[in-house]
Amino acid sequence: MQQQFDERNRDLIVNINGELKHRDQAAVSPFDSAVQGGDAVWEGLRLYDGRIFALEEHLARLRHSAIALAFESIPDDVVMITEIQRTLAANRMRDGVHIRLTLTRGVKITSGMDPRLNRSGPTLIVLAEHKPPVYSKKGLSLIISSQRRSPPDCLDPKIHHANLLSSILAKIQANAAGADDAVMLDLRGFIAETNATHLFMVTRGVVRTPTLAACPEGITRATVLDICRQQGIPCDVADISLAEFYRADEAFCAGTMGELAGVTQVDGRRIGDGSIGPMTERLTALFAARTATDGMRVVD
Repeated sequence: MQQQFDERNRDLIVNINGELKHRDQAAVSPFDSAVQGGDAVWEGLRLYDGRIFALEEHLARLRHSAIALAFESIPDDVVMITEIQRTLAANRMRDGVHIRLTLTRGVKITSGMDPRLNRSGPTLIVLAEHKPPVYSKKGLSLIISSQRRSPPDCLDPKIHHANLLSSILAKIQANAAGADDAVMLDLRGFIAETNATHLFMVTRGVVRTPTLAACPEGITRATVLDICRQQGIPCDVADISLAEFYRADEAFCAGTMGELAGVTQVDGRRIGDGSIGPMTERLTALFAARTATDGMRVVD
């Protein structure tokens, strides 16, 4: 799975601290914290027919992450929503759009990791692209990565930070193996998530997903669990071993950029009968129905 350039994005307007510039002219300072040390937090948002799904939840997670990193200044929700709206308007966007919202600690007076060097900030970046869900609906192939997800005593996964090197290393392994993505385990050997999404499995009609011990508080993950509860679908949050995952009847990924996407192969082993399962198809349809009606309107 490799994303391709979308011609509609050739002349994108990008928003950096309220300044709207063509993608070729948009820039952040080399002294910005994101450049200096990946010192930033971010959210992925998706625009459906003028509405951003779960926008309030995403902004809350962004704020919680910034607080955990002791950012001295965090824009309020009204400011961030306004800049999102200005960016969408500048690009004449309404549907089929993915928004990368990034908040860095800001600009330093000299290079270095010490947050006391930050004398201006934060930096708010709004990058909106024409981008439909990125994963194939025909079934994903995954491998198990040797890269592990950090537990809270190393780097708390509740901080949705922009230092994605462990995910990138796992993705490199997936690319080398010819797989779509890589499954990352926690330090105990239980499944955490993939390099980019949360994971679910279905066994005997029960939808299961790993705990949050070593993965972020996913918005799409929470939505899937909420749908299961509303529909009376049995669901469980627990430690999941590789042996359990290999013998699952179905499996699927869940995330904002790719929505729900079935997994048909892991480490060359067929999951279930090797096709997208009925529970995956049902939840995909229910999720689509939810996103078709829910969300904050940001485009008239």
